[in-house]
Amino acid sequence: MKKHITKPKNVKYRVVPRPVWRIAKQHLPKQPAKAGPGRSRKPNRWVLNGIWFVLWTGCQWKALDKSWFGVSSSVLHERFQTWGEQGVWHAIFRSMLRLYGRKRHIFWKWQSVDSRSCAAPLGGSDTGPNPTDRAKRGSKIHLLVDQRGAPLAVWITGANQHDKWSLDDLVIHVVVKHPSSTQHLCADKAYDSADVLAFVLSEGYIAHIKHRRRRGEPLDPCPIPGETQFPARRWVVERTLGWLARRRSIRTRWCEKSSNWLAFVLFACASILADLAIFG
Repeated sequence: MKKHITKPKNVKYRVVPRPVWRIAKQHLPKQPAKAGPGRSRKPNRWVLNGIWFVLWTGCQWKALDKSWFGVSSSVLHERFQTWGEQGVWHAIFRSMLRLYGRKRHIFWKWQSVDSRSCAAPLGGSDTGPNPTDRAKRGSKIHLLVDQRGAPLAVWITGANQHDKWSLDDLVIHVVVKHPSSTQHLCADKAYDSADVLAFVLSEGYIAHIKHRRRRGEPLDPCPIPGETQFPARRWVVERTLGWLARRRSIRTRWCEKSSNWLAFVLFACASILADLAIFG
C-alpha cells in the first residue's frame, strides 16, 4: 500500500524545499570553476535559501547576516536582480507549472480570475493611488488559476488600474498551451464589461461573470446564465491570493522596481505549484 505523504505544518523559512530546488537549479547559471586567486563564487543553493528567507519574512536585504546563509546581503541582492534580468524566475515558474501538469493534470475546464491590492510604501514603477486605501500608493496582483487554484498566469499593475484592463494580458501570457476542449471563465463584478465579454468569447471561453447592476435596472436579480446552474467556483483564486499574501514580501511591496516584486510573486507561485503537484 502506497504511503500517504502529508504536507508539513510549518514552513522552513531558511531552506528552499527540495522539489523547488530540483526545478530551480536547472535554470540557475552554472558554477564557474575557480581559476586563480581570490574568493570562489558562492553556491547557488546558499543564495536561493537567502532569497527564500526574504520572500517569507519580508526583511530588508541589509538586515541579513552573512553567518545565516554563508552569503553577504549585497551578493544576495545582486544575484537576485541578475537572475531576474536573465529570466530565471519566469523559467522556474514555467517549469513548475509543467511539472504540476504532468503530476496532477491542469484542470482547464473551470478557470477563475481575480486580483489583490497590496500597499507599496516606497512607490516605484507600476504603482498608483489605491482607491480602497485612502489613495495610498499600492500595486495590484492579477492572477488566473485553474479549477484547483493552480496559478496559470500573473500580471502586475498599479493599484488604481481597473481589473478588466488586465484580463487580456493574463489570458495571453499563460505560459503553457491551451487545450481545444470547452473552458469556462469565472470572474466577479469588476469584470462585467462588454469589452471583457467580447474578448472572453473570442478566446473560446464560456463566460461566467457576476452581473453588476447598472443604474436604472430593477432590483430583481438579472437572469445571467451560469450563476444559478453551477456552484461557486471563484473561491479558488481568492484562496491562492491568500496563500501568496502569507509571504510578507508580497503582502507589502517594498521593491521600488516592479520587476523585483514580480520575481518574488513568480517564485511564490512556483512554490504553490510544487505543493499542489506533490500534495494535491
